[in-house]
Amino acid sequence: MKKSSLWSLRLGFSGKQASKIEKLGLEKFLKQSYNSKFDTTLPDFLQDQPKTTLELKQVREIIKTSGPESKKEIQKKENQATAEFKKWWIAKMRTDELPLRENMVCFWHNHFVSTSQKVKINYWIYQHNMILRENAFGNFKELTKQILKSNAMVRYLDNGDNKKGKVNENLSRELLELFTIGIGNYTENDIKNGAKALAGLNIGDEGAVYRKNIEDNSDKIYFGKTGNWKADDLVDIIFEQKNIPYLITRKILKWFIYDNPPEDLVVYYGDYFRKQKFEIEPLLTKIFTEEFKKENSGNKIKNPLVYILQLCDELQIKNVDDAAIMAFIKQQGMDLYNQVNVKGWDGGNSWLTSQIYLQRNNTADLLCSGKSLNRRVLKTMMNGVEKEKSDYEKVSVKVAFDSDGNNKTIISELSERLLFNVSDSSQKDMENLLKYDFDPKDPHADFAVVRLFNYITKLPEYQLI
Repeated sequence: MKKSSLWSLRLGFSGKQASKIEKLGLEKFLKQSYNSKFDTTLPDFLQDQPKTTLELKQVREIIKTSGPESKKEIQKKENQATAEFKKWWIAKMRTDELPLRENMVCFWHNHFVSTSQKVKINYWIYQHNMILRENAFGNFKELTKQILKSNAMVRYLDNGDNKKGKVNENLSRELLELFTIGIGNYTENDIKNGAKALAGLNIGDEGAVYRKNIEDNSDKIYFGKTGNWKADDLVDIIFEQKNIPYLITRKILKWFIYDNPPEDLVVYYGDYFRKQKFEIEPLLTKIFTEEFKKENSGNKIKNPLVYILQLCDELQIKNVDDAAIMAFIKQQGMDLYNQVNVKGWDGGNSWLTSQIYLQRNNTADLLCSGKSLNRRVLKTMMNGVEKEKSDYEKVSVKVAFDSDGNNKTIISELSERLLFNVSDSSQKDMENLLKYDFDPKDPHADFAVVRLFNYITKLPEYQLI
């Protein structure tokens, strides 16, 4: 696989940026990605959703006094807003000229997990998502402080139930175990005293605030330090600890390059991260530029977003249905804003179970045959029910290839773009599909190349980057 194609998939969600990486070089491409602008305008679908605590109380009062039909209507509007929210983000991932920011937002979204199913207030999930977007390449310590005090995280990890004299340890525990330093680097007393420091941190209008009547202002011992610590103090103390950089460098390497990152690389990049005072941008630049020079393709299974957006991009499908993308990745176990638990998506082998592989193959068959992908089609297809041919909408599909080549050069062109490795048997199969007498100028040549592409999508090697 060409380096530019490989890194376009790793840094974005498709091969669309390959030529830009080739033209600019990786470092300039990264710099442009870091400096990319993003829209901070509140989306239309959130305009009439509750945003302040007062508005939330008003909605709750309406629900209490409403009849069954009115309650259903309110719930329907909330569900529609949740679906629109997912489509809004998928559109950003799919259409951004430089999608590294959105890929990094997705990484943080799976690190600082906070699900809409539990939080329920769409505006709080949006605030959480925008904190990740604004700080995607910023400082890890500052990002942790902001997320810790977000309404979404406080609600998701039950800190509203954490009061002086009646402590809830959920947020304190996950702050250490999953968000910063990792298991084995703290004590149960650190969790207990951290929970006391977070007692009273509750929902506010633009972010969580301490409630004076339920906060704990006693001195607490945290990692050997004594004081009346609050949320920011906890983060400052955690980031003084020796092993703080390694959990996050391991996860970044896993998200972008290796399903099983070598431990020496985790430590190497972690030590550099500490020297950079936990600034994310220089860490990413070092990881990407140094790993770019190595032969490390085929070490990571594509996640469902990369798989489906690459498929649509390669087939040059013009009117991609974001609702269908949303449904596909949900079927594949990557439901945005709704990870199964606080640990997030496992990634790695969980992205390629036998069922997921079959779903991927069925979807490739569907799209390569020029049939549209929509939620209704996906539902029946995933349930093993074949739709009537007349129920499908036809879409135009075409795979880019050099029309001045021949069968072997075109096979080589697609292989270099799509596969990290080609076995002898796969090469023979491809030559049987695109025979020696193949004429790239023939009016039906496009169909033959799409058939070749469809064969490639079924290969185990295609699932890897």
